Amino acid sequence: MVNPIEISTQRLLLRQWCSSDLEPFAQLNADPEVMRYFPDTLSREQSDELAQRCQQLIQQRGWGFWAVEHRSSSTFIGFLGLHLPSADLPFSPCVEIGWRLAQSHWGRGYATEGGRAALQVAFDQLKLEEVVSFTAVGNRRSRRVMERLGMGDSTENFEHPAIPPGHHLRKHCLYRITNAAWRVAQI
Repeated sequence: MVNPIEISTQRLLLRQWCSSDLEPFAQLNADPEVMRYFPDTLSREQSDELAQRCQQLIQQRGWGFWAVEHRSSSTFIGFLGLHLPSADLPFSPCVEIGWRLAQSHWGRGYATEGGRAALQVAFDQLKLEEVVSFTAVGNRRSRRVMERLGMGDSTENFEHPAIPPGHHLRKHCLYRITNAAWRVAQI
C-alpha cells in the first residue's frame, strides 16, 4: 500500500472512498440520464463493487478514480480521476482521465476543475507522457469537458470492445493530451 494522493481545488476534494459514499454513488449510477452513454444503469451491488475497486486501486497505486466531495458542503458528488483501462483498446496501454458526476452537479464546471487538477497530478507527480479520454461519439457534454481540459480529438474513432457489436454506443472517440502540450498550456 502507498499513501493515497488527495487533491484539493477551490471547490472540490478528490479523495479516497469511504462507506458514506456508497448510497449517493448508487443513486447516481441508477440515474438513466447519468448513465445515458453507458450500456446500462448499475444495481446497488454493481455500484458498491465499482466503488470498492476504485478504493482498492487507490490503496495500491495512490491514485485512481477518486471520490469527489464538494468542499463547502462536504457532499459526495461523484468520481473523477485517472485509470488504467482493463479493456483491450487499440491504443493500450494508456492512462485515461474520466468522471461521473450526479446530474444535480452538472453544468457548474466541476468536471473541468477536477480534471485540471487530476492532469496536474498525472504530469507533475506521476510524470506520465500522455493521458487519454474516450467516450461514445454522441456524448457531447463529456467531449466539451475534454476540450476544455486542452485535450485534442485524435480523430481515431474505435469500436469499444466491452460494448456488444451493433450497440448504438459501441463507436467511441479518443482524445489525447501530452505532457508537453499540458506544460505549454500552463504558461
